Amino acid sequence: MKAVTTSSPPPSGVDVVLPCLDEAEALPWVLARIPAGWRALVVDNGSTDGSADIARGLGASVIHEARRGFGAACHAGLTAATADIVCFCDCDASLDPSLLVPFVDEVAYGRADLVLGRRRPQGRGAWPAHARAGNLALARMLRRRTGLPLRDLGPLRAARREPLLALGLTDRRSGYPLQMVVRAADAGWRVTEHDVPYLPRSGASKVTGTWRGTWQAVRDMNRVLNEAPASVEAGAVRR
Repeated sequence: MKAVTTSSPPPSGVDVVLPCLDEAEALPWVLARIPAGWRALVVDNGSTDGSADIARGLGASVIHEARRGFGAACHAGLTAATADIVCFCDCDASLDPSLLVPFVDEVAYGRADLVLGRRRPQGRGAWPAHARAGNLALARMLRRRTGLPLRDLGPLRAARREPLLALGLTDRRSGYPLQMVVRAADAGWRVTEHDVPYLPRSGASKVTGTWRGTWQAVRDMNRVLNEAPASVEAGAVRR
């Protein structure tokens, strides 16, 4: 069953999920770039540097997720969201959340069901060689698994909230972004990808800052790729 979408006016509000673990330095830059009228949902995943207080002081809604893991933080934000369209963006200043505006328009007007940002590194150090190599390998496996012509598994993305919840995402670690794409593909969603500038992140990466972290992420994502295809009915986009 193919995803069904219809044209609709732009949403009056959008929720942006920002998984956060010790991002005090990056938060002011990130939150200043949230488009007017949108709500920033900073999901604190056990920060010890005052990130939650900084985010709250800058006007963001703060959610606390005790279970460690990128997927756990992302899903806590998704379940706390109330807007029709939900976006995801890293909270480390490597990606500009204002770039999500055309992504949201594409979803709102029914031209796509899930829009992803393909990261294009800006300057040396923006994307370590080991992290890029792991991403290329996973993207190749993703294309083989889904048939989607994607080149990246970037965290910058937009989709409608209720269909996202209907996908029944279960991964709570590094495989969460990939599982979202795989299950969306199984449900017949229209998935598009657009280039976005990728900046050197603020602070040390919790996932891809080391070969070990990258290997763990690849292992998590490989597990997702080996899952049996989900029912295409479960996450079908309906209006």
